[in-house]
Parts: sequence; C-alpha cells; structure tokens
Amino acid sequence: MAYENGEWIMHGAAAGDKDIIADADGLIEYVNKVGFLPLFKNQVDGFSVEEHADARYWWSGNAEKDPWEWRVWAARSKKVAYGKFFAKKAGFISLEWLPLFVNYRRDGYDFDSLYEEGLARARSKKIMDLFEDNEELFSFEIRRGAGFGKGGEKNFGGMVTELQMQTYLAARDFRYRVNKRGEEYGMSVAVYSTPEHMWGYDLVTSDYRRDPSESFADIMNRAKELYPYADEKDIAAMLKI
Repeated sequence: MAYENGEWIMHGAAAGDKDIIADADGLIEYVNKVGFLPLFKNQVDGFSVEEHADARYWWSGNAEKDPWEWRVWAARSKKVAYGKFFAKKAGFISLEWLPLFVNYRRDGYDFDSLYEEGLARARSKKIMDLFEDNEELFSFEIRRGAGFGKGGEKNFGGMVTELQMQTYLAARDFRYRVNKRGEEYGMSVAVYSTPEHMWGYDLVTSDYRRDPSESFADIMNRAKELYPYADEKDIAAMLKI
C-alpha cells in the first residue's frame, strides 16, 4: 500500500501469479505454506498478502473477496496467528512457526518473568494482568481495565502493539459492540487474547528449549529461502523486534 498523488494505492497480484490468494481459506492455506506473511506491501517484494490478492476488492465490503475481511476470518479460525507482528504492522504467522517467533521475540521469557527481571513496562503489566482472569477482551475493555485514557496511563495503542510484537498478545476476533437491546452497532472492534489461551502453553512455548538466536536464524533462513533476491537488511527489518 502506497500513498501516491493524494490517494492510497494497493499493489495487487501480478498477472499469472501462481500464488494468488482468492479467499480467506486460500489466505490461511498460503500462510501455512510459507510460514509467516505481513498483510501489506513492504520493502521485501512479494512478502505480503497485498501483493498476492486482487487489488480491486480491498475495503469493498465483499466478505468473500475483500482481503481486509479475510483477516477477520483468519483470526477467528485460530488456524493461524494474526496481529501486529512485522515492524509494528499487521500480519500472519502459521502455528508451525509461531513457537519460533515466540522464543525469539520473548527472548525465552514468559511475561511474568520478563516483568520480574525489570524488562517490561508497568503499563504492559497492567494490560497483561487482565488476562489472568479473562481469556479474551475487547480493546476498549483492556483500555478501561488497565487504566488508560483521560487522566490515566498514556499510549494505549503503542503498548498493545508492543505486546503483539513481543508475541504476548494476538488478535482473536473482530466484533461489533452490542447495545442494551442486543443490537450490533458501530464499527467492529478488535478482541485480543494471549497465544497461550488460544493454542495452549505447550504449543506456544515449545521452542523455549532452544536459544532464541537459533529460532531467529531459522526464521531468517526461511525468509531468505522464499525471497532470495531481497536485501538481508530489509528482511531483518521486517522480522526483528
């Protein structure tokens, strides 16, 4: 996605693209094939959903063809992880590769251990504490429960993004608010959860047995295998925390 001449331009699939993604099931299949994939175009050519989807359908409201809608179904399916995982931007990670990202991004620490070592912010702790008694929370529930807002903690969006980059949180769904009459209203809102709640502690932490640098080396090697023409610094910029 690029801003050109006063408007946003989507860079869609090239003619004859053998990896074109046509629907949400195709997106999940492709993510599981390659291992991990940002949602939008970036400095690594071909490393995005955007470049493998039809540019005409973005934000069209067509649930079957709109890649923006696919992210909802992908997150809801729990067949892949979805969140702000790539340079603070959205993307997907297969469950095969998720433990490697977790080990590298967390540096082998569960959140409580990270905080006890003085390596996590107090604001992040307030957010993560909410998930001790809740498997999932709307973003507005997290904001309120962790004390963000007027007169309270600052930079809520930045803290939630940081926790996703560290793989302590991921998007579980996108849902509408419901009024007292049980009617949906407004725009859909992100629902967050911990990877442990969604896929279980054993799967999520299964790469903890290795040094985090080994996990990152495997991630980098996979990306270089998929995009051999790309500058290694550009790949690293998308994958490092």
